[in-house]
Amino acid sequence: MVFIKNLKNVQKKHKNLVIFLKGVVILQQITMFNFEEYKKIRDNINLLGKKTEIIAISKNHPLEEVEKAILCGLEIFGENRVQEAKHKFTDIKEKNKKITLHLTGPLQTNKVNSALELFDVFHTVDREKLLKELSKHHEIIKNKSFFIQVNTGKEASKSGIYPEDTKSFLKLCKFYGVNNIIGLMCIPPIKENPKKHFNIISDLTAECGLGRPSIGMSSDYEDALEFDPKYIRVGTVLFGNRTWKKFTFILKRKLTN
Repeated sequence: MVFIKNLKNVQKKHKNLVIFLKGVVILQQITMFNFEEYKKIRDNINLLGKKTEIIAISKNHPLEEVEKAILCGLEIFGENRVQEAKHKFTDIKEKNKKITLHLTGPLQTNKVNSALELFDVFHTVDREKLLKELSKHHEIIKNKSFFIQVNTGKEASKSGIYPEDTKSFLKLCKFYGVNNIIGLMCIPPIKENPKKHFNIISDLTAECGLGRPSIGMSSDYEDALEFDPKYIRVGTVLFGNRTWKKFTFILKRKLTN
């Protein structure tokens, strides 16, 4: 009886190990940087005669994948969280001065100081409170670039100013000394035609006399290219789905059963 019990324990441990190893293989496949996809997007941009630059959104992806992308020649990256970006990019930026880092997620006012030390371009300027905090670093922000985030769909779940407030907010930026506003950014509602929202951004850009916008993500960058953006923000098509948290949750559940 003891032998049978021990055998079952060994079988269970072996099964758990197999589950774990399969999960690691799946995760490696999911998170592997896809240079061929990057090249395809780059070639498409060149074919269209555009000067759009690709921001490789590396949030929730491991440092190893960022390093692979850099070895493939990528120099422009985007992150959504200050802490995660510090962990991945502090050493990278010290060693490689060609790397440009964009903050593409919301910026909390208590993280402004840390963000300014690391990021070069900010895509989510969206409220007066943030402008006040940025204005405390007058000399530093002279060397940074900013996009105003516009909530074109007026969604409660998203940050950004409403389209009709863009001109007044631009004046507010100048009032606080945030002068390097180079364009507008938006994230269209998931269930709507993105071109409708890119059109809004295009019209506002012309009205405000701003530079080319930051529009287009993995799901809609091809539509965005019709509007000649300065940047498209692409993550999933380059790095795969961000499923690490989901994977670890399922794995933990299986191993404890």
